[in-house]
Amino acid sequence: MQQSSPSIDSPDEKPPRSPFDRIWDVLAVVLIAFVAWRLIVSPRSLETASAAPPAPHVAFERLDGGTFRLADQRGRLVFLDFWASWCAPCKQELPLVEAFARSHPASEVVAVNVGEPRSVVAAFVRRHPIRNVVLDPGATSQGYFQIEGFPTVVVVGPEGKIRATWAGFNPAIALAMANAESSLVKR
Repeated sequence: MQQSSPSIDSPDEKPPRSPFDRIWDVLAVVLIAFVAWRLIVSPRSLETASAAPPAPHVAFERLDGGTFRLADQRGRLVFLDFWASWCAPCKQELPLVEAFARSHPASEVVAVNVGEPRSVVAAFVRRHPIRNVVLDPGATSQGYFQIEGFPTVVVVGPEGKIRATWAGFNPAIALAMANAESSLVKR
């Protein structure tokens, strides 16, 4: 009588897991948690008015002429979107911010170009339609608003205080901006 030996490749048996499989599982969970925090939790975190620092009294030259003064916006919610034409994530986020600006006229959305000459910014705006562009060719805003990278959106509440700063590309930026608007603007 011949005995059959159990098959190693039996579909019911699972191969043993290596320690590296567990590491990949942990890394995947950490990555998912980070993305969820970045897209959902962080943009909803707004400083209370009493804890928020005052926004600096900055003035920027408008690309289409005139001067934008942040202090003149008191009583309005202002989103300052700091960007540069060479920044690939900015090119992805700018249309999202523009779409929000068109659909939410109660908020002031300002695209602040940092560190580039007027000619470069004008050429970029011709290729990528952006409204309400101001110029910061000397990059002074980086010090005033602690901008460390692009894109960065700074939320200035109607009381003139910095209520949030969102650094880096966020595909859900319009959702974050809408949340800030509904939280900070009294209807």
